[in-house]
Amino acid sequence: MGERVTFASNGEQCEGYLAVPSGGSGPGVVVIQEWWGLVGHVTALADRFAAAGYVALAPDLYHGEVASEPDEARKLLMALEMDRAGRDIAGAAHYLDGRPEQHGGVGVVGFCMGGSLALWSATLSGEITAAVGFYPPLDWSSMGPRWAEYAGKAALIHTAESDGGSDAVGIGTAVAAITAAGGQVEVYDYPGTHHAFFNDERPEVYDATAAELAWERTLDLFGRRLRTPV
Repeated sequence: MGERVTFASNGEQCEGYLAVPSGGSGPGVVVIQEWWGLVGHVTALADRFAAAGYVALAPDLYHGEVASEPDEARKLLMALEMDRAGRDIAGAAHYLDGRPEQHGGVGVVGFCMGGSLALWSATLSGEITAAVGFYPPLDWSSMGPRWAEYAGKAALIHTAESDGGSDAVGIGTAVAAITAAGGQVEVYDYPGTHHAFFNDERPEVYDATAAELAWERTLDLFGRRLRTPV
């Protein structure tokens, strides 16, 4: 089990859920929520990353608000200030980078809206060197990514067939821009899957086989890009 923490966010403060591995130390991973907010599924994912050896922090981008119905979630997403969300994620990465338990660098992973935010955040923070986005849906024009910041970094994108797979809006843009910047990017399609196929609290869309494969690929990327000093 983790704990609630407060960290600096460019002159403001943000809260989040921090989970530390039983071994006491490891690389850092920022875990970014879906549009529901910082709900139990997200904190459970932070715990899961901690169990895999990572110091995981899930920032509360809605600052205390959560949704249980799609209409509520849509309103929270529409009200989200992108600039502040970016500062909160960058602040979470900076906080992790300064934690005594963190050794080996900082990565970021996000789901749904968080998938786009995760890929974007690597253009905002020099401390984030690896980014993983699960079925990212957002229009990049609302973020204005500085793709050149991906030089020397790595990204991984998991796509759902119902979203259009690797042909979905925005994914080709990200792949071309990251590659042009000198970064590395991998994209994986998961045939027959629906949006949010990784969320095991949504049985109507959850795909256990695809979710496990995506998890393994995520850990593989972080294992290659985030390393604990010997």
